Amino acid sequence: MSNINLLENTLPVAPLKIVAMESCRALGEKVNDYIVSFRQNTICEIKSSSPLYVNYESRNYLVDCCCPRFGSGEGKGILKETIRGTDLFVMTDVCNYSLTYSLNGRVNHMSPDDHYQDLKRIISAATGKARRINVIMPFLYESRQHKRTKRESLDCALALEELKDMGVTNILTFDAHDPRVQNAIPLSGFDSFNPPYQFMKALFRAVPDLKVDKDHLMIVSPDEGAMHRAVYFSNVLGVDMGMFYKRRDYSTVVDGKNPIVAHEFLGDNVEGKDVIIVDDMISSGESMLDVSRQLKEFHVGRVFVCTTFGLFTEGFDKFDDYYEKGYIDRVVTTNLTYLPPALYEKPYFVKADMSKFLALIIDSLNHDTSIGAVMNPTDKIHALLERKNTSC
Repeated sequence: MSNINLLENTLPVAPLKIVAMESCRALGEKVNDYIVSFRQNTICEIKSSSPLYVNYESRNYLVDCCCPRFGSGEGKGILKETIRGTDLFVMTDVCNYSLTYSLNGRVNHMSPDDHYQDLKRIISAATGKARRINVIMPFLYESRQHKRTKRESLDCALALEELKDMGVTNILTFDAHDPRVQNAIPLSGFDSFNPPYQFMKALFRAVPDLKVDKDHLMIVSPDEGAMHRAVYFSNVLGVDMGMFYKRRDYSTVVDGKNPIVAHEFLGDNVEGKDVIIVDDMISSGESMLDVSRQLKEFHVGRVFVCTTFGLFTEGFDKFDDYYEKGYIDRVVTTNLTYLPPALYEKPYFVKADMSKFLALIIDSLNHDTSIGAVMNPTDKIHALLERKNTSC
């Protein structure tokens, strides 16, 4: 760990506790295991004698909790152990549709609204007891509804204000659809992290012969909204970039959005080069797949899709078809949101594990140390490229 000496010489804000909601229990357990490992390997002479370190080293930082529901579908949050005076981190995945509950005798799948309500129930149970409450919400609730174009609700801004009013100190998310939504709570802690280092690490592991230079690789943004991600990727990797822009039919609305008429490409010649398409999410995947098909028509080499959130709202059939036709070669996505078991069996799927990254963020915040290095992975990517070039 690069910051282990820093953590050795700083005091934790308060004893650490982590609430991993049922929606992200598996991820929370992996994060807990990493923190346990970090602290067992941290050598600090003072920790055995100072009362501040009584609860520093533990085999488990997870809080036993649940959100049971009544037959009517109403629920409540229960913390089954004390969290008084702790630095509490609450983790939730609002996109986990696999969880169900009984509603008047019928099975109902949990929506983002249900997960958000359960989050508030747990915060309500902890309010006034915990020293500090931090929320880790990898997919920011309602972040796709971040601005108003006509008479529309501003759901994400309202949710952030509500969490602040409930006593939440820090809100941590990943690859926010529009980070400017934090302007709704300008005096509260809000951080949006990005996983480019984890993408490249996973890609190098899955594709050992990937060459990172201007002659063999290009970064492509599937739309204008993802440009800042592609710009960063291309700069840190030292390769060229291009982008597609969407022509939409603004006269109609389908599934809450204006349908895409066509994708138009802006950029240098991509013929013969491998291409990395980078975006924040795969929802239905139509945009990403259409872009990959057009790139293949430009006679590119391999197409690698890197996305923070793989939602796959319309299943995998079209992805399977495009893989068989050679339009896509790999789809890299993180485990920050629920991934159905069927995805792990796909030959094109590559998982970018974020649990160690999350553990580092939590451990750093618990010590009140700077997370600037964590938020800027440039040095790590350069070191990764150097190791790869050396091994080649």
